Amino acid sequence: MEKEGDTKITRNHWQRLIGWRQTQKVTGEGEDKKEVGKKDIFLKFKKNLTEGIIDPSEEFYYVWLQVMTIPIFYNAVIIICRTCFEQIQMNFLGVWLTLDYLADLMFAADMVIKFRTGYLEQGILIQDKAQLKKRYLRSFIFKLDLCSLLPTDLLYLCFDINTPLVRVNRFLHMTRLGEALDRMETRTSYPNTFRISKLMLYIFVLIHWNACLYFALSKYIGLGADRWVYPNASRPVFNSMRRQYFYCFWFSAQIFTTVGDTPLPDREEEYLFMIADLLIAVLVFASIVGNVGNVITNLRDRDNVFFPNHELVKVYLRSRHISKDLRKRVSDWYQHLYINKKITRENEILKQLPVQLQTEIAVSVHLPTLSKVTIFQNCEKSLLEELVLKLTPQVYSPGEYVCKKGDVGHEMYIIKEGKLAVVADDGVTQYAVLSDGNFFGEISILNIKGNKSGNRRTANIRSIGHSDLFSLSKEDLSVVLSEFPVAKQHLEEKGRQILTKMGILDESAEGQQTETEKVEIKLDRLESNLDTLQTKLARLMSELESSNRKMQGRVELLELEVDEMDQLPLVELGGEGEGDGELDGNAGEESRGEGVGREGDRERKEAEGEEEVGEGSAKGQGNGDNEGKEGDGGCRESTKEETEKQGFERIVDDMDKGEKYEKGSREKREENTNDDEAAKADGDPGGHSETEPTHEKKLNHNNDDKGENQKNY
Repeated sequence: MEKEGDTKITRNHWQRLIGWRQTQKVTGEGEDKKEVGKKDIFLKFKKNLTEGIIDPSEEFYYVWLQVMTIPIFYNAVIIICRTCFEQIQMNFLGVWLTLDYLADLMFAADMVIKFRTGYLEQGILIQDKAQLKKRYLRSFIFKLDLCSLLPTDLLYLCFDINTPLVRVNRFLHMTRLGEALDRMETRTSYPNTFRISKLMLYIFVLIHWNACLYFALSKYIGLGADRWVYPNASRPVFNSMRRQYFYCFWFSAQIFTTVGDTPLPDREEEYLFMIADLLIAVLVFASIVGNVGNVITNLRDRDNVFFPNHELVKVYLRSRHISKDLRKRVSDWYQHLYINKKITRENEILKQLPVQLQTEIAVSVHLPTLSKVTIFQNCEKSLLEELVLKLTPQVYSPGEYVCKKGDVGHEMYIIKEGKLAVVADDGVTQYAVLSDGNFFGEISILNIKGNKSGNRRTANIRSIGHSDLFSLSKEDLSVVLSEFPVAKQHLEEKGRQILTKMGILDESAEGQQTETEKVEIKLDRLESNLDTLQTKLARLMSELESSNRKMQGRVELLELEVDEMDQLPLVELGGEGEGDGELDGNAGEESRGEGVGREGDRERKEAEGEEEVGEGSAKGQGNGDNEGKEGDGGCRESTKEETEKQGFERIVDDMDKGEKYEKGSREKREENTNDDEAAKADGDPGGHSETEPTHEKKLNHNNDDKGENQKNY
């Protein structure tokens, strides 16, 4: 027995020793990593100074801006203090000179870094040294930096060395301070605290400057000359250097905060100084109130985004006379949210970021929890990333039911933290306890065909304590699965397996459901075909309407032209006894003009024949009119209309004949020109030059006259 005990002791000893050794290795590795990290930072710093281009978004640039705040604040605070308080200048002269030139060296190094600092152009970092140098030299900041490094310390030779006011040009490097503070505000995790601290720092510098100017004015007027200035320094109490500075700082703080009882001024200089201080005090007080108000508003907005508004709920509960027990449950729920920092509006907060960053943050927070769900295991990573954005956090109080048996399920739940009990209908008997990582309600959102329970809940689940759950709605899941058909089939298959194990899957109903699905698919296809046919019909109808409108426009245009052509014979008709044949003959003669040659004679004969027919018809009409009664006006009007129509037809025929004649003459001219060219080519320039050109000129003249007459018609 003793040997067994000894072996146990030795084993425990060796286990402790091995564990200690492992911890030593881990700590040693951690220290080595830290040393390697420091070396990397140093090497990167050296590389940036010697050969590399500095990226403004890197850590090195941010650290350098923080370092540059030190010489800037040194010059802003110490130069004015050394100028007004001579005792401080003389007691620490060597220290001040050393710090002055260290600050100048840092300013010079800052200018070198600015020469190597890149900038973005169209989203690309510019690393060309010549271009960076050219850009910095042309900027206004380079002029300020150059003026801030001018060797004004040489004025010590003209004045006393105890006049540090000659270094006032170092204040021109203050532009770097604003950039550094802006970068720090964007990087800090507590921006409201940083804003208040920055405001207090500005106020401190302002009070410090005012205290120094107050002491300088007191020395100018005379120490102890009246109650307003600084007391006489001959008194031992007020001769101390610290007492001088603290008294002046307290006096300035009283003025700027407007809370102290300062002595009344006696001289004009004192009145002017107090007026300027009071005006500045008004601005300082307004800036303090405004900044503090903004900070409070930001904190309130942050609380309203992170947590629901409890005050509105309280007012509503009181106005509706809700019972105390229910109001206590509401208060406990709010208290749990505030104490444990439970955020119920994660999606609203993440909307401030782009979609890619939203997905990455949600994946890092919720993906381990979602991957524990059985039906989502072995699914595509892209599907899980889409589902992660759809998760909604929910918090349940002790004794609260998450779902009840028989309820319609619209979402599934994943337990992030807490314990839930599966209870009977009496609410006391517990069948099982669900803890972190468990899930339930996944079958109800898949809508699996053949499920005997449908989408109804099959159990009562109640929260034992405060439980944090993630809910995934059926609508969100269906939207995501519509883009992943393979994953949808995989999830439905897993759901069928679970229902088969539970014995609540009806396979016959599933087969019927598949048939109904086929019918539904056919109906959907018919509906889609019907939609396409309707669109085609609508397109054809629109084309038909547009063609009808075009035809109507052309018909109206032709009717207008016909009316204009009808009015011309009516104007030339003159009296009642003249025949229509004469009108048509005159119109034909005017349209043709004076004919020359055989074509013109033929057209005259045709026109004379038409005139004879017109005269015969006119005589027949005259005889018929003589035989009829005098009051028969209807027949006379009809004969006029017929004659007008016949005259219009003759005009159209004449125009056609004129066009044919022009076409024939044009062809003849072309043939003659071709013959002339051929004769010239054969060496017979005189061939038909005397007879044919004259004949062509006559034809052209006749054609021109005929074209003019046709234009008139």
